[in-house]
Amino acid sequence: MAVKITWRVIEGLQPAEQSYFVWDSELKGFGVAVSVNGVKSYVVKYRVGKGRGAPTRRMTICKVNIKPVDEARAIARKLIGDGVEKKDAVAQRKEQNLACTVAELAEIFHAQHVKAKRKPSTATNYKICIDKQIVPHLGRVKAKDLKRTQVARWHTELNDTPAAANKALAVLSSIYSFGQKNGYVPEDVNPARKVEKNPEQSKERYLSKVELLRLGDALRLAETTGLPWLIDMQMPPEKAKHIPIKNRTTIIDRFAVAAIRLLIFTGARLREILHLKWEYVDFERGLLLLPDSKTGKKTIVLNPPALAVLNSLPRIENCEYLISGKIKGKPRADLKRPWLIISTATKLTDMRLHDLRHTYASYGAGAGLGLPIVGKLLGHAQSATTERYAHLDNDPLKRGASIIGNEIASAMGEVMPSAEVIEFKRI
Repeated sequence: MAVKITWRVIEGLQPAEQSYFVWDSELKGFGVAVSVNGVKSYVVKYRVGKGRGAPTRRMTICKVNIKPVDEARAIARKLIGDGVEKKDAVAQRKEQNLACTVAELAEIFHAQHVKAKRKPSTATNYKICIDKQIVPHLGRVKAKDLKRTQVARWHTELNDTPAAANKALAVLSSIYSFGQKNGYVPEDVNPARKVEKNPEQSKERYLSKVELLRLGDALRLAETTGLPWLIDMQMPPEKAKHIPIKNRTTIIDRFAVAAIRLLIFTGARLREILHLKWEYVDFERGLLLLPDSKTGKKTIVLNPPALAVLNSLPRIENCEYLISGKIKGKPRADLKRPWLIISTATKLTDMRLHDLRHTYASYGAGAGLGLPIVGKLLGHAQSATTERYAHLDNDPLKRGASIIGNEIASAMGEVMPSAEVIEFKRI
């Protein structure tokens, strides 16, 4: 049944178990499509040529919130008229899509897919990769004409930064997957597929017990008497980290020290701690209830040391964040300066803040908790992410190896050395 499509009619349309169309009584072929998710779009159905034997086309004009009904009806009327004159708008649009360059396809991909469906930080990273690594080298090539040999050559040229090259290759592959689904390239065209990735060296770094002791001492000194300021903060860190400045110490503010302690005690990511709000903390149950994170909604289980840190923090007036920053009411932007001072004083200059998360995981795996439990505590969405710590989850193997070795040594009459006690040196 056809009805005259008005804005009131459109507002009354509700989603159903299957998508459906409502056709206009005023202009045959003009209508509104309603998806299962409730998305409403103007559509037009027309014939290319005259007579019942002419092929039929159906085309989406736009979503209903973009144009008023009368304007969409006028567009449909023109498309229907063009169809009578054998001007196929669907074929023209497809031809235009297939004529776009890699740069144009990347821009459409970022605007319609990444910005709409990914977090802002992820969208920013995609944009940087597209603008710096993909468009300058491949942007002018027609998307449908880009060859795998060209992509392989481009990927090789980026080998000075192997990890970044692999990331750029993955982004290019995602661009072509989007292009296939939306008709910008043929379905069998993805030149990034089957291009061999660079081997990447793992960057995981774990703190030993001796290093943890040094870190603990440094944190206590940092918030009380101060740490030696061994670097000139005006110089680049890689040049300044070993330049001494005599007779100078600096005290790091308690919020920065607390943030570092929370990173090591919870295994949380940096932004999860810096953007932590008081309303997310459930002291009674010992939980951090994060409404959003890298992997979506997340619950962090608090241990007694982490709860002690949280209880020690004062609440700043008119600030909802635990880790207060310099700007009133805003969270701290980063921990680069305090971590540079602490890591230099403790001779842990090869440690990144993210390695505190790896350390948390390594102690969990080494304690025999099992990788599923460690993955849950870290908030990993996929078990494969936790597999990097599999080599640490080996207490039973160590015991087995010790039993076998001792049995063999005993049978051989070997004298086993006694365990040596090493005294930890404090900072």
